[in-house]
Amino acid sequence: MSTTAIHIVSPAQFDSGTAQTPGSQRRAAIAPELAIASAIWGGLFEVAPGLRTGLHHHGQQETIAYVLSGICEVRWGERGEFVAHAKVGDFIHVPAFLPHMEINPSKLEPFRWVVVRSTATPIVVNLPDDTWT
Repeated sequence: MSTTAIHIVSPAQFDSGTAQTPGSQRRAAIAPELAIASAIWGGLFEVAPGLRTGLHHHGQQETIAYVLSGICEVRWGERGEFVAHAKVGDFIHVPAFLPHMEINPSKLEPFRWVVVRSTATPIVVNLPDDTWT
């Protein structure tokens, strides 16, 4: 008989102890810290109204996100010169090692994403604020 099991993780069980970037909150749902052995990581990402994240990248990890609510502006490039907007129902792919920042242009509602990363433990490399000067 197999010892492999399906795991159901409710929001009250999500782990906020994961790597963070200023201006946002990540909560792990599928992670080793929750006693789930997996080759990938999954969780929620949120930025409050009117805030932006610090500039960061995710090392060797690729990231796929699905926008649950709100609108997000994503900036990237050598100086943050590229910009895209994502809304409810959109998928986002962030390549490995790409410096980026997420901005919530709404003054009223947060934006929320479901996030899946290509390794079991999230990598977050926060960069100095003056990187894009």
